[in-house]
Amino acid sequence: MTSGADPAPRRGGLPPAVVVLVGGAAAVILATGVRAVAWLVAPVMLALVVVITVRPVHGWLHRRGLPRWAAGVVLVILVYAVIVVLAGGIVASVARLVTLLPGYRAEAAELLGSLFVVLREHGIGPVPLAELAGSLDVGRVAGVLGTVLGGVVGLTGNVVFLLSVMLFLTIESGGFRAKLHVLAEARPGSAAALEAFAVNTRRFLVVTTVFGLLTAVVDTVALLALGIPLALLWGVLAFITNYIPYVGFFIGVVPPAVLALLEGGWSRCLLVVVIYLVVNFVLCSLVQPRYVGDAVGLSLTVVFLSLGFWAWMLGPLGAVLAVPLTLLVKAVLVDAHPGASWVSAMLAARAVPPAADGDDDAVTAEQGGDP
Repeated sequence: MTSGADPAPRRGGLPPAVVVLVGGAAAVILATGVRAVAWLVAPVMLALVVVITVRPVHGWLHRRGLPRWAAGVVLVILVYAVIVVLAGGIVASVARLVTLLPGYRAEAAELLGSLFVVLREHGIGPVPLAELAGSLDVGRVAGVLGTVLGGVVGLTGNVVFLLSVMLFLTIESGGFRAKLHVLAEARPGSAAALEAFAVNTRRFLVVTTVFGLLTAVVDTVALLALGIPLALLWGVLAFITNYIPYVGFFIGVVPPAVLALLEGGWSRCLLVVVIYLVVNFVLCSLVQPRYVGDAVGLSLTVVFLSLGFWAWMLGPLGAVLAVPLTLLVKAVLVDAHPGASWVSAMLAARAVPPAADGDDDAVTAEQGGDP
C-alpha cells in the first residue's frame, strides 16, 4: 500500500451525500420547531446574553472579598439596571418629545398650511380630501387599534417573562464555573467551545458598544451644529438603539427629524435624515460588521446573512441577537468537534495557514485567540 493512496472507505458507513441530505432535513425540521416557539427562545437567549455579559462582575466582586450571595445580589441588580437603562432611555426620549411638541403648534399649523397648498396645486382640494376621510372604515380602524392594544399586552407579558428568566439565570450563574469543570472532564472540547462562546459574546458586545458611542457622538455633534433641541438626549437614544439592527435606526432618527421639521422646515429635516443615514451606513453597515467579524471569528458575509436568518427565525429579537446566536450554534456544532475545524475556517474572517510539523507555537501566535 503506497503512502499516497486514498484510505479505504469505512464499512457500514453512510455515503457522504446521504449524511448531507439527512443532516439538511434535520436542520430544516429543527429550524421549523424553533420558529414555532420563538416567543420562548428569543427572551431566553436575550436573558442568557445579558447574564453572560455581566457575569465577570460576580467573580471580580468575590475575589475582592464579597460573599457569593452578596455578589449574586449585586449581579441581579446590575442585570436589571442594564434593562432599565436601555428601556428607560427610549421611554424618556419619547416622553420628552411629547412634552416638546405642544410648543410647536404655530409651526405645525404653518407646515400643514403649506402642505395643503401643495396638494391643491396637484389637484387635491377640500372635496377629494373630504371624500378620502369619508371612505375610512371606522370598524377597520378600531380593529387595527385592537390589534395594537393586544400587541402591547403581549409585550408586557413577554417583558415579565424575560425579567423572570434573567432572575433565575443570574441566581444560578454562580455555579456555572463548577459545572464547566465537570463538563471539561467528560467533554473537554465542548467545555472549551462554550467558554469561547461566552468570551466571543462579550467581545461582540464591546465592539457594538464602541461603535454605538462613535455613532452617538457624531450624531450629537451634527444635531448641535444644526441647532436641534435636546441634541444630547437624541445622541443617547442613538447609542441605545444601535443595539437594535435596522429597526433601531428608525427609532433613533424620528425624534430629531420631527423637531428639525418643526424648527427649520423640510430642508433641515431632510438634512438630519441624510446625516443619520450616512453615519449609520458607514459606521454600522460597513465598518462595524468588519470589526465584529474580526473580534468573534466570523466573516463579514456570515455576520450579514445571520441578521436576516435569525430575524426570520425569531423576529426583531433575533436580529438583535444574530451574532451571539450564530456563535452559540458554531460552538455546539463546530468548535466542540475537532473534525469540523475546516467549517470554522470557512466561517472565519480570515483563514490561518497550517504550520509546518513541530511549529504549533507559531499557529497559536497567528491565531491570537484565548486559550
